[in-house]
Amino acid sequence: MLEVGSLIDGKYRILQKIGQGGMSVVYLARNERANKQWAIKEVRKDGVHDYEVVKQGLVAEIDMLKRLSHPHLPSIIDVIDGTESFLIVMDYVEGNPLDKAIEATGAQSQDNVIDWAKQLCDVLGYLHSRQPPIIYRDMKPANVMLKPDGSVVLIDFGTAREYKNTSVADTTCLGTRGYAAPEQFGGMGQTDARTDIYCLGATIYHLVTGHNPCTYPYEMKPIREWNPQLSTGLESIILKCTQSNPDDRYQSCAELYYDLEHFRDLDIENMRKTNFKWKMFLVSCIMTVLMTAGTISFAVMQKNLTSSTYESYMEKGKTAIEQQEKIDNYKKAIDLDPAKEEAYMSLLEVMTSDGILSDEEYTALRNDTLEHSNKDHSNKTNINSLEENNPEGFASFASELGYACYFDTDAESEQASSGNASRAKVWFDKAIATGKLKNEDEARAKLVSTMIQNRDEVTRKKKDGTTLISYQQYWNSIIDVIKESKNVSYLMQLKMSRYALTEIINNSGNFLGDGVKEEQITQTIDDITNTCNDINNSGNASDSTSSLLYQEIMVGYVDDNNIKNESLKEKAIRELANAVDAKKKREANIQNPAKEGT
Repeated sequence: MLEVGSLIDGKYRILQKIGQGGMSVVYLARNERANKQWAIKEVRKDGVHDYEVVKQGLVAEIDMLKRLSHPHLPSIIDVIDGTESFLIVMDYVEGNPLDKAIEATGAQSQDNVIDWAKQLCDVLGYLHSRQPPIIYRDMKPANVMLKPDGSVVLIDFGTAREYKNTSVADTTCLGTRGYAAPEQFGGMGQTDARTDIYCLGATIYHLVTGHNPCTYPYEMKPIREWNPQLSTGLESIILKCTQSNPDDRYQSCAELYYDLEHFRDLDIENMRKTNFKWKMFLVSCIMTVLMTAGTISFAVMQKNLTSSTYESYMEKGKTAIEQQEKIDNYKKAIDLDPAKEEAYMSLLEVMTSDGILSDEEYTALRNDTLEHSNKDHSNKTNINSLEENNPEGFASFASELGYACYFDTDAESEQASSGNASRAKVWFDKAIATGKLKNEDEARAKLVSTMIQNRDEVTRKKKDGTTLISYQQYWNSIIDVIKESKNVSYLMQLKMSRYALTEIINNSGNFLGDGVKEEQITQTIDDITNTCNDINNSGNASDSTSSLLYQEIMVGYVDDNNIKNESLKEKAIRELANAVDAKKKREANIQNPAKEGT
């Protein structure tokens, strides 16, 4: 076991032991350099049977978590494979598992359980939306940490697995009896998203009744048999979650989340009241029509219905599993109310979730959504409706689309083709022209727009063969943007760093030849390196997109032929060195020209 007070890997100070399981011990530690607390899970090699098998499971869990980023999931920060133990450094989650809350006070309040269930539904929906989907398979109170602020965090991914479309059945039956779905015990097909829905239903049952489904006789009665005061709507939700046949359960977390959000509407008493209200409403509508005063009422109803449906499309887009399903719901929201910018922003976020906005994606966005003529809104295009009715929202979206067009490109291709550059500048200039951007956002947009223009002009030549502007001017505009990147998101900082390194790789010779000093370029590479390392060390490059960008910039990658490719940083240093050597040779030839005939 690790000693309290000891220093691990030169930076993690062990503060205290906070937990122990069958094969691991968890400690609270502090990063001495960053002054931040983390949790360290220790698995000792001499205390575990079949350690290599256990290690393989841990590595699989770590690799899976490293690709995830969600407020209800812990992040993996570091892995240390020592001589005596295997250490995993992760987020320290303050709080207690929900099974301890049940032990302390019994059944939990219905409102709290509903709130926790919606949070768990949200994080499961996120896992199921990964490519390939991740099936958690071991939802239970012991694996849910309750934080002091009332939010929950899902822990222990030891049984999680990636869903494979080609699999007919699971090869390993994992989970906890009582909470596990029937298909987890083999012979009933492989586990999928509906398996997690079953486990969540069993967890809700345990929390709201205080009766553990994993104790004999392993059954779940209707919850109102335990407590008649509980909601009939919640009872029907749990019953639907825990059906033996997966086809009879909720088919997605989005469906389940919606019913949890409206569980009161499912109550038998509320259903009776609702039916009565609807009858009275219909009667009043008929009377209103007969009295010729229905126009205003219907207008108000239509407005409320539009707002409600817009929000439902947004919620469905947020919780959808498939990317195309997200896109379709956001498009429907835009068509319904093109003057709200939220759906535009969400649609762009989904389309750039892989870090690239391809030409095909941009064309589809422009033709199918932005330029789509909306018959319900005076035949205006959606983007025109947004610009005219919500100039602030239009300015924000136009600016974000400009960044996506210019920086969300593949670094292996030319960083900013003329097509990407021109379309990005158009959107930046439109955003600036509104005068509605915040001061710092407008200043940044102007800098990037200027850099785009300079990049175009530095490659265009006048009749005398000179370029419209010097490479020194273009270099200065890059530096201006890099300095301003300190005030943008961590992801955008990485994208701007990738851009600057790529331009150094492509134009080191041009920069040096036009008066940029070698020391300036070297210092810029060092500044970018420090920025990227700071982002990574602080845990802000833990989501999949940021992590891949960091690897591309600082580490490089192994291609399909198992060949190690240089990082952008390494390429920039190499190309700068080559350019410096070439410049020195040219200068030497000028000073000492070869004599004729020699």
